[in-house]
Amino acid sequence: MFLNILSAALVAGSLVLSGPTSENRDEPTGNIVEVAIAAGSFNTLVAAVQAAGLVEVLSGEGPFTVFAPTDEAFAQIPEADLNALLADKEALTAILTYHVVAGKVLAKDVVNLTSAQTVNGQSVEISVMDGKVMVDGATVVATDIEATNGVIHVIDKVILPRQ
Repeated sequence: MFLNILSAALVAGSLVLSGPTSENRDEPTGNIVEVAIAAGSFNTLVAAVQAAGLVEVLSGEGPFTVFAPTDEAFAQIPEADLNALLADKEALTAILTYHVVAGKVLAKDVVNLTSAQTVNGQSVEISVMDGKVMVDGATVVATDIEATNGVIHVIDKVILPRQ
């Protein structure tokens, strides 16, 4: 169950950048992973979800809220470090699950929060600075990308759990 939830959340994250917001689109037709794949801007996230074995989880019933880093966000990580992370399933799972919150949290709700409990077990800090929503220092650049099992919010950095 935990893996199914995580996979769904990660998939949703990959589709957020190119998908429409909930205000201008019909009912979602794909789960978080399917939406992320369709978006085309979450290739690294989708590869990471696959490497961690979380596809089934994130394709599950949910609902999940995924703070999805774009390919550009992953590109900020040195290639050698990213390759090492993709090869370390335990560390990769910890990071990916840190991007997923159980339940569906829309943008209108996120702006009223100061933190959110992640599937990883740790909480992310949420703040609004200069009119922008921040999650652990990452800027939310697109919101409310809906999937059949949750919602994706696109972020501009990969966020890391505390050690």
